[in-house]
Amino acid sequence: MCLRCRGAKKLCGKSRCPILVKYYSKIKGEKEKGPNFDTDFLNGNSPPSVFVGRYQYPKVNVGPLVPPEKGDTSILSTPEKWFGQAEMGDIIKYRGKLARGKKRLKTGVEITDRLDREIESTRYLTLSKKSPETEVKFSKKLSESIWLDNRSQPHGPSAEIKSLRLGSMKTHRDLEKMFYDDDLKSRDAVINLYERGVRVSRIQDLFTVGGTGLKNNRKFVPTRWSITAVDDMIGKNLREGIKSYRPIDSFEVYTAEYLDNRWVIIFTPTIWKYEMIEAFYPETTWNPASDHIAIYGDHEYLDGRTEYASIGGCYYAGRLAVAEKLEEKGRQAGAIVFREAHPGYILPVGVWNVRESVRNALKTTPRKCDTQSEVLSYLSNNLDLSLDEWRSVSELLLERESQRRIDEFF
Repeated sequence: MCLRCRGAKKLCGKSRCPILVKYYSKIKGEKEKGPNFDTDFLNGNSPPSVFVGRYQYPKVNVGPLVPPEKGDTSILSTPEKWFGQAEMGDIIKYRGKLARGKKRLKTGVEITDRLDREIESTRYLTLSKKSPETEVKFSKKLSESIWLDNRSQPHGPSAEIKSLRLGSMKTHRDLEKMFYDDDLKSRDAVINLYERGVRVSRIQDLFTVGGTGLKNNRKFVPTRWSITAVDDMIGKNLREGIKSYRPIDSFEVYTAEYLDNRWVIIFTPTIWKYEMIEAFYPETTWNPASDHIAIYGDHEYLDGRTEYASIGGCYYAGRLAVAEKLEEKGRQAGAIVFREAHPGYILPVGVWNVRESVRNALKTTPRKCDTQSEVLSYLSNNLDLSLDEWRSVSELLLERESQRRIDEFF
C-alpha cells in the first residue's frame, strides 16, 4: 500500500504520512550540519530554481528557491549532474541549502497581467542562463527544516515572501524564446526545447511557472505535477518516433547501481512495449515493513497507456530514458526496467533518480544475449530477488515466455 501511495494518496487514512514523519525527525536531528537559516532575509544566487506548491489548488504558493550562498550554485538544482557524483548525504546537503519563498496566488493558477510583482519575478527567474543574484525578504524567520516528496527534489525551509529582487541576469536564449512565444502549444514548446538540448530539469521549471503554451491557456502547474507532465510529453514523442524503426536483433541487458539502488534494463528484439517494476527492501523508502519486500509494476504495449501508472512519476521518468536510448540507436525494442531499492535507500529524493539512473545504465556497453534463457540466467545471478518474485508482478516476462514471434518459425 505504501509503495502505491508514496506519501501522496493517504491510503492508510492518516492525515500525515508516517513514513515522511519519521524521515523529518531523522533530518531534524542532524540540522546542525546544514546552513543557519535563523534569518528573515537571504541574499544569494538561485541555481536558478523555483517551486510551485499543490496544496489548496488552484490558490497555490509560488516562489524561488534561494541558498545563503553566492556564485555558481547550479549544482544544487541540476540532477543531471548528480549520478555517480553525489551520494545521499550530498543530495540532502545540496537541497537543504535551498530556502523556499512563498507567495500565494490570489485568484488561481491562470497567468494574467495582474500577477503580484514577486510572482512575476519568480517566472522571469526561470529564464536565467546562470545563477542570478536574488534577494528575498521573508515575513518571518526561516525554520530549520527540510521538505521531502516522492516526485520532486527535497528543499529547505520556507516562509512567505515580503519582497523579492533579482539582480541583473543573462537569459537562456531557448527558454526565453519559448516564454515569449504564446502562439505555440505547450507540448510543442517542451519538445522543441528538448530537441535543442535544454536539460529536462530546466524545461520542468519553465513549465511549472506557465512559461509555455498558448497565450490564453497558460497556467502555473504544481512542481510535482509538472515533473511528470514533462517526462510524459517527451517520452511519448520519442516513443511515437521509434515505432517506425526496425527492432533490434538480440536481447540487450544494461545495469547500473546508485544510491543503493540496483538497476537492470532489458531490451527485447520486439516492437515497442515497456514495463517498470520496483522492489523495495524492508525498512527502505516506501516499505516500512520489517519482514517482506514490497514489489509493484506497470506496463504498456504499442499504443501506450490510457490510465495513469499506479507507480507514479517513476514510470514516466524511466520510459523517457528508455525511449531516448532507442531513438539514439535508431532501433525499436521492448524494454523491462527492474529496480531493487536496498537498505541504503532511506530517503525519497525525487523521480530524477529513476530518469538519470536508467539514462546512465543505458550509456554502458550492454551484455548481448541470443536467447531468453540467457537473459533469465543473467537476472538470476545479478538481482537479489528470485525470478519467481519478478514473474509474480511482470506482464512482459510472462508474455515473452508464453508467446513466440512469427519470425521464430523461419
